Amino acid sequence: MGNLIKVLTRDIDNNGGNFFLDFENAQPSQSETGVWEKVNQVLTEAQIILDDLQAYRGAGEEIRQAIQSPGVEGVQEKAWSAVVPLVIKLKTFYEFSQKLESSLQCLLDVLTSSGSTPTQHLEQKQALARQFAHILHFTLRFDELKMTNPAIQNDFSYYRRTISRMRINNLSADAGNEVNNELANRMSLFYASATPMLKTLSDATSKFVSDNPDVPIENTTDCLSTMASVCKVMLETPLHILTVCVCVCVCVCVCVCVLFDNLISSSVSHQSDNILPHWYTTKHLNDETTSKQIKNMLQPN
Repeated sequence: MGNLIKVLTRDIDNNGGNFFLDFENAQPSQSETGVWEKVNQVLTEAQIILDDLQAYRGAGEEIRQAIQSPGVEGVQEKAWSAVVPLVIKLKTFYEFSQKLESSLQCLLDVLTSSGSTPTQHLEQKQALARQFAHILHFTLRFDELKMTNPAIQNDFSYYRRTISRMRINNLSADAGNEVNNELANRMSLFYASATPMLKTLSDATSKFVSDNPDVPIENTTDCLSTMASVCKVMLETPLHILTVCVCVCVCVCVCVCVLFDNLISSSVSHQSDNILPHWYTTKHLNDETTSKQIKNMLQPN
C-alpha cells in the first residue's frame, strides 16, 4: 500500500514498481463494509442498466406511421403500445441516476472526511476508491450509449405530446400514470443533457460540498485531483495492468476533471500538474484563464 504514496510523489524507481490503485481485486476492510455493500448493490444494477440501454431500439417506425396517419386509430394505438414500455424503461434509467447520485455522495463522505489526507484515504480505502472509479466508468459508458441513440429523446417527446393531446381531448391516459407530469419534467431535463449521468454526478458533487460546510472544499477537490494523478501515472507507467483497468483509468481522469472543473470558480484546465485535461462537459474551457494550448487541443478536428 505504501507504493501508492510513491505514485503521488512521483518517486518512481527505474524498474517501474508495482504501485497502483487496485481497480480489480480491492476488498473492503471491516470499517468499509457498510458503505461498500450499499454501493455494491447499485453497481450490480449498473450492469443491467447498461445492458438495457445498449439493447434500446426505440419505436421510430411506429411513431413515423402514427404521424403520417393521424386519423387511423389502430396505427395510433400501435405506436402508443410501443412507446409506453420504452418510457417506463427510461424512467428506470432516470431513477437509477438518483441511486448513483446517492452512492457517490456516500463515497465522498468517507473519502473526504477529516483526520486523513486524500492520499491516506485512497491508500487505506482502496475498495471504496475502486467503487468510485467504477461509478465513473459506468457514467461515461452510459452517456456514450445515450448520445449515440436519438431514439431515446424521440420516444419520450412523442410520449409527452400524446399525453398532452389525451388530456386536451379528455381521453384516458391511464397508461401514462407510470410517469406523472412532475416526473416527466424532471426526466425531460435529464435526457436533454448530452451527458446526463455525468451532469448528475457533477451536480451531486456540488451539492455534497454545499450540504457539508464543515468539510473544507479542498478535501473534495484534493480527493478528485489525487484520483486523477494516480490514474495518470498508472497510464504513463509501463505496468502490466489489464486492458479494463486502462479503460477505467481513462474514464476516471476524464470524469474527475469535469467534476473538479464544475466545482471550483476558476478553471482547472491550466492546473496540469494536478489533473488531466478534459474534453467535454467543461464549465470553464472558454474562460480567459484557460491556456490557449488546452483550448486548441480540445478544438474539434
